[in-house]
Amino acid sequence: MMGYFSTLLLGAVVLLLLSAIKILKEYERGVIFQLGRFYKVKGPGLIIVIPIIQQIVKTDLRIVVMDVPSQDVISQDNVSVKVNAVVYFRIIDPERAIIQVENVYEATSQLAQTTLRSVLGKHELDEMLSERDKLNTDIQSILDEHTDNWGIKVTNVEIKHVDIDESMIRAIAQQAEAERSRRAKVIHAEGEMQASARLVEAAQQLSTQPQAMQLRYLQTLSHIANEKTNTIVFPLPLDLIGPLVKAVPGAFKPPEPPASEER
Repeated sequence: MMGYFSTLLLGAVVLLLLSAIKILKEYERGVIFQLGRFYKVKGPGLIIVIPIIQQIVKTDLRIVVMDVPSQDVISQDNVSVKVNAVVYFRIIDPERAIIQVENVYEATSQLAQTTLRSVLGKHELDEMLSERDKLNTDIQSILDEHTDNWGIKVTNVEIKHVDIDESMIRAIAQQAEAERSRRAKVIHAEGEMQASARLVEAAQQLSTQPQAMQLRYLQTLSHIANEKTNTIVFPLPLDLIGPLVKAVPGAFKPPEPPASEER
């Protein structure tokens, strides 16, 4: 009889010792409570937890990828959109992550949703579409500040989708088309201004050099001569015939009008 009880006692002791042995992976930590009070953080590797007296709560230190559900957001210019994002965070202080908040993952998810709505609601639709990097940084800094007391480090926030109503998409397309048309007109006007400025400079340069004007005139004649046409009408500049007028007086004298008959 004594041998039977000894065997049972030995078995109980062995089971008790086995239950006291815990093995934590490299990315795990164990928050130890002793008689209900925080004792220390242990791990990784082999640790001993005194049964009944001590309890262990495991925490994972790896980065958690949390998908933020789609949120209805009204932008500053009164446009209703649906926005969802993804948050990357990790536990850096297991003690605070277990003691300061009941469920650190649920708390972070709810905080991310409210922060997403409040931050995006302060910006216009154009900023949501074109300045995502800035918005991601703003949301991350706010989340990181509020979750610091929970032992959480928010490493990154990315806005995934900004869903817009179909009518608003058409309005945005029309706005983009109008913007492209405006830019084309501005570029064309700037080109005309630059061309006119160059023409003025060329005219001033040619006015100071009469020989250059004559060369330009001859180049124009050469270009016209290459055209396939039967008739060429061109003005004769006075600069070319001026010397001839002076050399032969009266050669280019205009005819006198006929005398009126006396009655």
